[in-house]
Amino acid sequence: MDMATTTTCPIQVQIPDWLQSCLSNDGHSAANLSEGLSESDRDLIARSFTFAHNLHEGQCRASGEPYINHPIAVASLLRDLGGTGTTIAAGFLHDIVEDTEVTPEELEERFGPEVRQLVEGVTKLSKFNFSSKTERQAENFRRMFVAMAKDVRVVVVKLADRLHNMRTLEHLPDEKRRRIALETREIFAPLANRLGIGRFKWELEDLSFKYLEPEAYRHIQELVAERRADREQRLSTAAQILRERLEEAGIQCLDVSGRPKHLYSIYQKMQRQDKAFHEIYDVAALRVLVETKPECYRALAVVHDAYRPIPGRFKDYIGLPKPNHYQSLHTAVIGHSGKPLEVQIRTLQMHHVAEYGIAAHWKYKEGGGSHCISPEDEKFSWLRQLLEWQNDLKDAQEYLDSIKDNLFEDEVYVFTPQGDVVALTRGATPIDFAYRIHTEVGNHCAGAKVNDRMVTLDTELQNGDIVEIITQKNSHPSLDWLNYAVTASARNRIRQWYKRSHREENIARGRSMLEKEVGKNGFEALLKSEPMKEAAQACNYQTTEDLLAALGYGEVTLVQVVNRLRDAAKSRQKEEEQQEATSLEEEVAVREMNAAPPAPPASTGKSPITGIEGMVYRLAGCCNPVPGEPIIGVVTQGNRGISIHRQGCHNLEQVDGDRLIPVNWNQNQVEVAKAPTYPINIQIEVMDRVGVLKDILSRLSDNNVNVRKAEVKTYPCKPAAIDLCIDIRNRQQLDRIFNQIRQMSDVIHLRRLGNSQED
Repeated sequence: MDMATTTTCPIQVQIPDWLQSCLSNDGHSAANLSEGLSESDRDLIARSFTFAHNLHEGQCRASGEPYINHPIAVASLLRDLGGTGTTIAAGFLHDIVEDTEVTPEELEERFGPEVRQLVEGVTKLSKFNFSSKTERQAENFRRMFVAMAKDVRVVVVKLADRLHNMRTLEHLPDEKRRRIALETREIFAPLANRLGIGRFKWELEDLSFKYLEPEAYRHIQELVAERRADREQRLSTAAQILRERLEEAGIQCLDVSGRPKHLYSIYQKMQRQDKAFHEIYDVAALRVLVETKPECYRALAVVHDAYRPIPGRFKDYIGLPKPNHYQSLHTAVIGHSGKPLEVQIRTLQMHHVAEYGIAAHWKYKEGGGSHCISPEDEKFSWLRQLLEWQNDLKDAQEYLDSIKDNLFEDEVYVFTPQGDVVALTRGATPIDFAYRIHTEVGNHCAGAKVNDRMVTLDTELQNGDIVEIITQKNSHPSLDWLNYAVTASARNRIRQWYKRSHREENIARGRSMLEKEVGKNGFEALLKSEPMKEAAQACNYQTTEDLLAALGYGEVTLVQVVNRLRDAAKSRQKEEEQQEATSLEEEVAVREMNAAPPAPPASTGKSPITGIEGMVYRLAGCCNPVPGEPIIGVVTQGNRGISIHRQGCHNLEQVDGDRLIPVNWNQNQVEVAKAPTYPINIQIEVMDRVGVLKDILSRLSDNNVNVRKAEVKTYPCKPAAIDLCIDIRNRQQLDRIFNQIRQMSDVIHLRRLGNSQED
């Protein structure tokens, strides 16, 4: 979807013939041009188009054409894939909820629950506020995959929407073009490939290539164009020879045709294999279509008899289909001109699956089967993994990285001892294999055999390996496994086991953190109180212990828990005004009142601290206060000025009350754009893996936080400790980065150094 403007569009609405036939009362014409659509389908299509046309009336795209041309193009792509009236109607209406005042309930009333479900699944979360573009993007994908699990057509509509937007991307600013093209190449093209929709995948990749690497795109385009005539002549001659040979062998050949190689795939092979353009075998390719699977193998023998095969260039995707169910025989031969030629051999049904993927179920279904594909199907194992990570991976960037890792097809195929095929990410190890079989197999893995030979658990698996996992009841994951587990699912399960196995330790840590915040008085009663249970449920945990454990290993922040407790206490106080208040809000208020006298009013001066104008002062190194935190001044002994502490600092317990001075942060200084920064020391306990420090530093950089010092301490088979000194402007910035770092699945514990109080 691109933003529409309301004005007079110089270009007319473009209504294709198939749509015109649905709008027409000529039943004979409609039957011819809308083949495969029932009368009720055509009626739904006509009504949805009219509704969308009226709502988008007067809106123009960035190109100047009427906005309705975009929904028409999306619906046309879905119609070409064989979508029913419901799917095509969703194509017309996919932007309605986002761009107009129409509600999902009104959509359902007009067009039915299926159309509503598809449109809601495609709709972005543009009406909600997120702290970053990364978080917004992650939430969009979370929502889309959940909707896809209910009905896979959601993502097909989304792909059609993205494909037409990519076709018209030249009308957008350069920065926006690159951002959309990068997202398309990293997410949507691999997603189309996972669904097997080859015709979408290739075009999305080529269009992304065009905008992300324009010089390389033009170079490959020129190389392909220069030799087109010679290539077409060679393909035509080879096709004629193969037709004759196949006929002589008694094989009915449905088609032999040249297959254009897509520019991005040529570029990828040149880069990956470090080869020149003329060294790529399948720039010139023939596709042979036959009737049956046995004839595919007979046709292969004919091809190898007619031309000399190139060793090591044969792939049998019929016997071992790709995860998206693509099937074909691929072989590379030396053609009659002495140049390499790729030949693909498949049946007509295999060809339909290769072109339409999951949509082949609609376009070439028999007996009118259901259009809703269940994600329980084996082909959707990757989708189930993405759904499992919805709750496990709290950090937006980690979730996006997991999506990208899972969608790319670069895979290795290995076998279980029983002969079952298991597809893993290339570079996967026995640990990845064990967790792919079952979580408990991974958790109790003690060793592995590959091709009947004992191997180490970091051994890289190769195509065709037979892998056997040796388990023992007392075995358990090691933190070292994180360094050589390749798949995101394996790494996530290792982290989850570690957190669960240290549950008691995490509960104790969470109790300690909360107790230091609310005080010891009445703490045990607080843990058993109804407000505490309500706070746990508000944070999406079933019990108080679950909440404390999550607090202990950083899945939820102390600020979040305190806020939920405060909200629960307020609610209960309104309901039971006569009941003695035991809420966290009152305990914190009493403690703060006893800690210091009232703070002075804010000043309009230039000093960061008010209440000590004209005096020498320094910030106490024991607690390193920052703007936004309650502070108090202490007259130092020896006439060395005023020391500024955080209220609640443990060193204040030793100070006489007559040495305390009420002070406050100067709000005018705190809110200026170039406010001063203050050094803060923090310690992060993490799973010891390669790149974890880089991931933490990138989050600090995203928040414009300078790192003064970094020190990493590692221990064998134990978590690592990262000590950082960072520059912070105020408490709000500190809370924000603490929250982002705690959401990283590798982070076990995060605390602020300098005093006994943890944040």
